[in-house]
Amino acid sequence: MSTPLSERQPPRRQEGVDGRIGDQTEQLRKSATSMEESSKAVERNTKQASDSADRRTALAGDRTIFAAERTYAAWVRTGLGSLASGIGARALLEGIVADWLVIATGTVLVLLSAFCFVAGIWRYLRPGAPLGIPDVRRLPAVLLIGVNAFFVLVALAALYGIWSGDFVPQK
Repeated sequence: MSTPLSERQPPRRQEGVDGRIGDQTEQLRKSATSMEESSKAVERNTKQASDSADRRTALAGDRTIFAAERTYAAWVRTGLGSLASGIGARALLEGIVADWLVIATGTVLVLLSAFCFVAGIWRYLRPGAPLGIPDVRRLPAVLLIGVNAFFVLVALAALYGIWSGDFVPQK
């Protein structure tokens, strides 16, 4: 006896469904493997970005220190230029313009130099936003304060020379 055709179809359908389920299972496995690899790549990239951000923060601290040193150097350079100009004004303007103008010009320039020496230290010690942990060491503040204190004393001595009239230029 043969079985009717209608009874044979469900097993074939079942085999077809099993085949499709097998294909879908394989696709899910591939997808899961791909997803796992992707998540590992994202994790690696996140770690690299975090390391990169930390490095950028350290480099920003280094740049802040170097900028503070450049600013300090500019203040000292301006102060030395003003000191030389104040002394030069006393020596060069003598007999050309009124004495009070010579003394006023020399005084203003020498006082500007003293201000620049003080401001240079002040700006160096207070660079702005707090630094991270930079790789570069700062210049010792005691050394810079000592040098600038000496420059201020020289400026005051030059001011005394300008006011007292004891300043005699060499010919």
